[in-house]
Amino acid sequence: MQFGALGDIHGDFESTRRVMARHPEIPFWLCVGDVADTEGRYEALPAPLYWIKGNNENFDAIDAGVFPVNLNYLSNGRPAEIGGIRVAGLGGTFARSWYDTATSALPHPRKGSAKATELADKRRHFVREEVEACRQLTGIDVLLTHEAPRPYVAGTGARQNDAGKTPVNEILAAMRPRLHLFGHHHRFTEQERQGVRSIGLDLVSQSYLLIDGRTLEYDRQQ
Repeated sequence: MQFGALGDIHGDFESTRRVMARHPEIPFWLCVGDVADTEGRYEALPAPLYWIKGNNENFDAIDAGVFPVNLNYLSNGRPAEIGGIRVAGLGGTFARSWYDTATSALPHPRKGSAKATELADKRRHFVREEVEACRQLTGIDVLLTHEAPRPYVAGTGARQNDAGKTPVNEILAAMRPRLHLFGHHHRFTEQERQGVRSIGLDLVSQSYLLIDGRTLEYDRQQ
């Protein structure tokens, strides 16, 4: 049995449907976040998609838990068994100033108000309690995160920096999943972090993975 893995979608449901139609034998797909379009909309898909939040989502819809057909949201730190594969996720981005806030206390403006912007909605971040919940999990086959582990070199020249986030490394070291997938940077990369294969996924329009459910070896498709 194989399953699929997609990088950031950013509302490109046309490409997502095209990929799924190309592989009707794939029973389910995993996604590392940023699924919604710029208006916060989601669309039905022809095959089940299990996804974590990115920083570009409709967080009111996530809180309500109501999505179109075949979209299945994975909450941070809560494992799920999907087709015999044990999956866990840490969605969202890291912000030091909000890291020690309780998940339920992350502020967000009321939808429709003048201040209801993406940057104002702190639900786009993960927090310490979610990282600790992930660290306690065992027997995980695939860990999904939106952020990259360190080191992750982004930018060029004088703007080059390590865009990876230490909490992801901490989870990898404690959880020891068989495979780690992340997004956010829209670039395919292969590395090993804390002894775990760590794969950065490209935009869904550029490439995706088909993964062997037994070995977790993968083929990149373009």
